[in-house]
Amino acid sequence: MKKELIADIEQQMQKLLDNSQLEQMHHILMCCFQGYEITAKENAEVDKTDYTELFLAAKKIEGRSEKSLAYYKSTIDKMLTSIDKPVKHITTDDLRSYLADYQKEHSSSKVTIDNIRRILSSFFGWLEDEDYIVKSPVRRIHKVKTGKTVKETYSDEALELMRDSCSELRDLAIIDMLASTGMRVGEMVLLNQEDINFDERECIVFGKGDKERIVYFDARTKMHLKAYLDSRNDDNPALFVSLTSPHNRMKIGGIEVRLRKIGNELGIPKVHPHKFRRTLATMAIDKGMPIEQLQQLLGHQRIDTTLQYAMVKQSNVKLAHRKYIGLSLIHI
Repeated sequence: MKKELIADIEQQMQKLLDNSQLEQMHHILMCCFQGYEITAKENAEVDKTDYTELFLAAKKIEGRSEKSLAYYKSTIDKMLTSIDKPVKHITTDDLRSYLADYQKEHSSSKVTIDNIRRILSSFFGWLEDEDYIVKSPVRRIHKVKTGKTVKETYSDEALELMRDSCSELRDLAIIDMLASTGMRVGEMVLLNQEDINFDERECIVFGKGDKERIVYFDARTKMHLKAYLDSRNDDNPALFVSLTSPHNRMKIGGIEVRLRKIGNELGIPKVHPHKFRRTLATMAIDKGMPIEQLQQLLGHQRIDTTLQYAMVKQSNVKLAHRKYIGLSLIHI
């Protein structure tokens, strides 16, 4: 209780004192309270504010998806349960110990730990901005350095093998839509037939935060998508539906399972909808598409996110070296 009381006093005084004065005050308080036992009154008023719910409500207004909000809540609740302190009393050392213990207990990767750190930083940063706390305890916990891994894309051969193996027009249309538009699978399952503009070969999708954007598909996708829609005899408005009656709208899990099955039959590992998106980004950069245009096509808020999707092929690095550096050395 003594530490909590001192922490409360320091929180209240942080706006009035500089760091040197705060250090002196901390030393004085520790000395003054030494030898005293401090207990809270039984009828003392307890702060029952649900800061997590307030934070989530703010993020919902900002347009975060339900999936993101659930992840935020789970991450924050686990931290609060583990540390078992009121929010205002949580220190930097508490959080460092929590992250270290979490990593050890779950054998988590550095990427996972940094994701947790990032969410906690957002939570405590919001509390600071809203004046619920004076200073975020995550400020001094720096970004976890993670090694960059080269994420796989589909080769042209793999894409053609998947297309050729499709026994259903629907599956062929799904592969074409993912490969040519680069849309998220969560965006695709929300599409209705009326959303498709075949004349312009485009459609409007609702991305993260319910933001609209236009995506485009190629002539082959147009042909296969038309063939699939013409073959249907159901009245479901959804663009993609199950093969069997009552022909319900396909969900993300259903598409993932179907693509994984196609990949397993062909011996292509890790076939996943998101890999089509990464493949399109890599191909676009490889062919010289400006990164700002690719950012808009993929629906990214930050260009840094787009750069993480787009890899540069090593063969092109070699050619660029010869073009811009290798030849210039001849003239020296």
